[in-house]
Amino acid sequence: MTGIVVSPLGRIAEMAIRHGCREMLSLMAKGQDFHRPGIIERDKHLTIGVNDINFAGTGDLIAPQEMHVAQIIDFARRWDRSRPLLVHCWMGVSRSPAAALIAALAVAPDQDDEGLARRLRLASPFATPNARLVEIGDEALSRRGKLAAAVRAIGRGADADGNAPFLLPLLPEDARHAG
Repeated sequence: MTGIVVSPLGRIAEMAIRHGCREMLSLMAKGQDFHRPGIIERDKHLTIGVNDINFAGTGDLIAPQEMHVAQIIDFARRWDRSRPLLVHCWMGVSRSPAAALIAALAVAPDQDDEGLARRLRLASPFATPNARLVEIGDEALSRRGKLAAAVRAIGRGADADGNAPFLLPLLPEDARHAG
């Protein structure tokens, strides 16, 4: 099954091995260093330095911007989809689920935004996609507000401890084969 593995930082190596991931997208705040799992090739890894905030950054905080979303879209479109894409942030709850939605629509734009958001909620009761990333992604992918509305409709996820990785099926048929 093709999909996007969403993970907290502390479980990226485990998830990369378990799902056979060879490509990874990291959304981490500046200065949060980590080791790339050896299974992920250096040229198949993109790190985007952004904080998990929904407002214009102040001080050392870096808010998601259009250039960050453009990088997510470009990276996703280069993903060969032979194996799941690994996307992570610190807790795997906000930035990485938002990036997973953007990546899914970047490579499969004909899918329904509401269906994709429902698959996200089914895959993770904890996901609360970063609203700023979602809104910028909606605009960048010409979704005309449908992605942002779909994410608002699934609501805030349950409280999480940052230890609940999940697999987001890329397409509805992938979700049917998963269960």
